[in-house]
Order: sequence, then C-alpha cells, then structure tokens
Amino acid sequence: MTDILISGAGIAGATLAWWLRRHGFRPVVVESAPGPRPGGQAVDVRGPALTVVDRMGLGAGLRAARTAMDGMSLVDEDGTEVFRSTEVTLTGGPVASDDVEILRDDLAALLTGALDGVEHRWGDRVVALDPDPAGGARVRFASGTEEHYDVVVGADGQHSGVRRLALGPDDDGRLVPLGQHVAVFTLPNTFGLSRWQVFLQRPDTMAGLYTAHDDTEVRVMLGFSDPDAGYHHRDLGAQRALVARHFAGGGWWLPELLAGMARAEDLYLTPVTQVRLPVWSRGPVALVGDAAWCPTLLSGQGTTLAVVGAYVLAGELARAGGDPGPAAAAHERRMRGWVEANQELALTNAARVRELTAPDAAAPGLAEHWAATAATALTLPEY
Repeated sequence: MTDILISGAGIAGATLAWWLRRHGFRPVVVESAPGPRPGGQAVDVRGPALTVVDRMGLGAGLRAARTAMDGMSLVDEDGTEVFRSTEVTLTGGPVASDDVEILRDDLAALLTGALDGVEHRWGDRVVALDPDPAGGARVRFASGTEEHYDVVVGADGQHSGVRRLALGPDDDGRLVPLGQHVAVFTLPNTFGLSRWQVFLQRPDTMAGLYTAHDDTEVRVMLGFSDPDAGYHHRDLGAQRALVARHFAGGGWWLPELLAGMARAEDLYLTPVTQVRLPVWSRGPVALVGDAAWCPTLLSGQGTTLAVVGAYVLAGELARAGGDPGPAAAAHERRMRGWVEANQELALTNAARVRELTAPDAAAPGLAEHWAATAATALTLPEY
C-alpha cells in the first residue's frame, strides 16, 4: 500500500486525504497548528467543486452550513447607507445562486469530520525532505522523527514550507504580490445585523463585516493597500499594529472593529499574493491548492480550485498506481489552464472591486460584476 504524507489540514489537504483513502491509499496528515484552525473568511464552493463534494456524500452538510445572507449594504464614513441589495452580496455573488458560500472553518470541519481513521499529526511540520534512491522521500519533522513516504504532497497554503523544501526559496518571482493585504477575524455580533453584510465605501481601504453562526457572531474583513508592508505571518503583534495604523481615525464602526481586533484570537492577516510556479511537482513531491497556485481571494475561486485540484491529484495517483511522476504530470495538464484563467480573473476583479466600492459609485453594478466573473468551465473527470 502506498504511503502518502499530506502537509496541511486545510481544504485542499482534507479533500485530498478523503479521496486518497477512497482510492485505497494510506494518507497521513501533518499540520503545524495544534488543532483545526478557527476563523477565516467566507469562501465559495462553485461548479465542479460542488460536484466533488456531492460525490463525497457531503453535499447536504455543505448546503446546510451555508452563510445564507439575505443581502448587503454599502455605507459611507458617517454610517449612512448609500446602497442596498437583496439580490447579490459582495462576498458571495447572487443570493439565489446554486453556488454555496460557507465559512472557511465550517467547510474545513465538514471535510475533516469525514476523515475517521485518517491519522492526523497536529502541532508538527515537515522540516527536511531527502529523495530516497529507492523511491519516495525521507521526511524529517520538527518533532525530530524521520520517516519514509512514497509520495509527499504540500497542501500547506500560500506560505508553503514543502514548496520551499522541494523547489527552493521563494525568491525567483514565483510569488506575485498585488500590493494589498486583508485581515479577517471574529467578533460577537453586537452590531444588530441579521443575515446581512455591510461594507464601508472608502477610496483607500476596504472594511466590512457579515453575520455568522445564526447571527451570534460577525466575521470582519479589513483590507488595505501597502506595497511596502512587511510582517511575518505568525507575528500577530506586528499585524495588529499594521492594521490599526491603516484604519486609525476612521468613522463608522471602525473604532469598535479595531478594539475588537486587539483581543481577537483568530486574527489572520495575509498579503494578497499569487503563487505562479513553472511546475507543481518535483520527484516524489507534489503541490496542490494555494501552495501550488494561490489565485488570491480576489478570484473568488481559491476554494473551488483547492477542492477540484485535490480530487484530480488523488484520482491521477490512483490511475498511476501511486507513481507520483505521471500522476503529478497528468494533474498539471488537467488543471493548469483553468488555474491560470482564474489567476487572471483575480487581477480583473481587483480593478472591478475598486470601482464598485468607490465613494462616488452611486449604484454599484454588483450583479453585472458577478456575471462577468463566472468560473471558467472545467470538465470534471471520473475516477
């Protein structure tokens, strides 16, 4: 039986583990966090990703956990509503769509909950990879243990450690920063909102919040442009200071949001950075999801790409009898064109969102925006 190590217990990693087990492999998941990561923004499961989730038997649970927004508002700095819609939302698109908007942690919990019997190693990570002349790789973990695996998959996100170990440092143009940053965190719903989202129209920053978990809480998004900002993705103190500096002195609910951010335990700040690699694999190591091709949240397609990419990689490994070389090559042939189309979509969306939330946009064309950003079609293979 082929032993496969998956680094990362997020959406791509959990989906991959499910399908690998379905195909008769023995996956092990290692995750640097001590347990499932809380928080995160609302994400969208669309088109072929819905088909994948339905094939896993999780479609009913997915749809039951959807955010179910009734609509959205845009307000100005004084909190005056300047636009309202019950047909479309900024984060999820048309309210009546078959697509499913769901909180990232709810989707991760749904997927992880379906992995009974799959070994998870929480609080550990891969620190060294050495190809084995006999095949596979010797893997050393931060905990000090060393093991052999036939295949290693990096599903460890935009800041992938497996990517750097397999393909070298991220200093050759493979990371493409778009100059923007987005912070997401959770607060109690003390804002009187119900199944609703509100965004502040501002020329230089984006601020918004939307209800979650039966209106008991809100997820806050604070976005800003700062091409020169530098911070480590685990340095929460520096992140809080950076965000506070960009939103200091603002009106509306910004003082309350910043005060809440200072004590939020699930703050996540990320640069809006695309990952563009010439190859997604080397030897016994393959990459999937944001580790391979992060399109950024501006595409609205990151979760869909992660789910479908994991499904395809698992299927190609099954077809290749566990041989990572032909499997990774087939995975890349099927996915690359679709991935690159959605990466370009993110660049288009960045300009559209700036136009839609500009202070002089009297009636933002959100429906037209979402119609123009429909996912590029992909024929989903059967495995």
